[in-house]
Amino acid sequence: MKATLILARKEFIAMFRTPVAYLVIALFLAVASVWFFVVHQFLGRNIASLRAYFAMVPLLFVVLLPALTMRSWAEERTSGTAELLLTLPFSELQLVVGKFLGGLALVLVMLVPTLLVPLSVAPLGRFDPGPIIGQYLGTILLAAAGLAVGQCASVLSRNQISAFLSAAAMLLVLTVFHVVNAVVSLPPGVAAAVNQISFLYHFSGFERGVIDTRAVTYFLIVAAAALGWTTHVLTMRRWR
Repeated sequence: MKATLILARKEFIAMFRTPVAYLVIALFLAVASVWFFVVHQFLGRNIASLRAYFAMVPLLFVVLLPALTMRSWAEERTSGTAELLLTLPFSELQLVVGKFLGGLALVLVMLVPTLLVPLSVAPLGRFDPGPIIGQYLGTILLAAAGLAVGQCASVLSRNQISAFLSAAAMLLVLTVFHVVNAVVSLPPGVAAAVNQISFLYHFSGFERGVIDTRAVTYFLIVAAAALGWTTHVLTMRRWR
């Protein structure tokens, strides 16, 4: 565990050595705030709810999370440091989890300034802290699943551009997969299965402030499966 945390710290610091981390944080805060205060016109609705603020998070993550993960393995391959990294006294799983935790730590840093939103509008209405906690928990779980999928795309890509595009495509499909039910008439059982694949379907409960253990389990399973596959690819050296 100590080795994994060392790798996570290294990855976290490395992200801030490039402008990508700063751009991602700035874009997230700017777009989410403009959507909430300007487009949604929160101040004019007189409703003490942050649901609209978090409603944009899944779609923003489709673009922002791949930007954070595109360099995780694709850059290692391009720069020729992958072989050196894999000769260090760390297992493939430690390397994968370390990079994942480093990215998740950056997302947590990105979410800290968003706390100013409920604090700044608190005098305008009475906010229930329970739903807000649920919304932040859902955002963190969604980020964890998205970062894991992004890292999986990166390990399968030859460069950062293809890593970004493939991760964005994968996240877009996973995010809006439930839309299939609106386009195609499917049997009830198949329609329910389609919904279970969708990020937005599972995030909708958190968006309302409801903590659903099934949704928590789903995001954790997606993250674990993606990280496990990334580890498998590294172990089999199929990324060469």
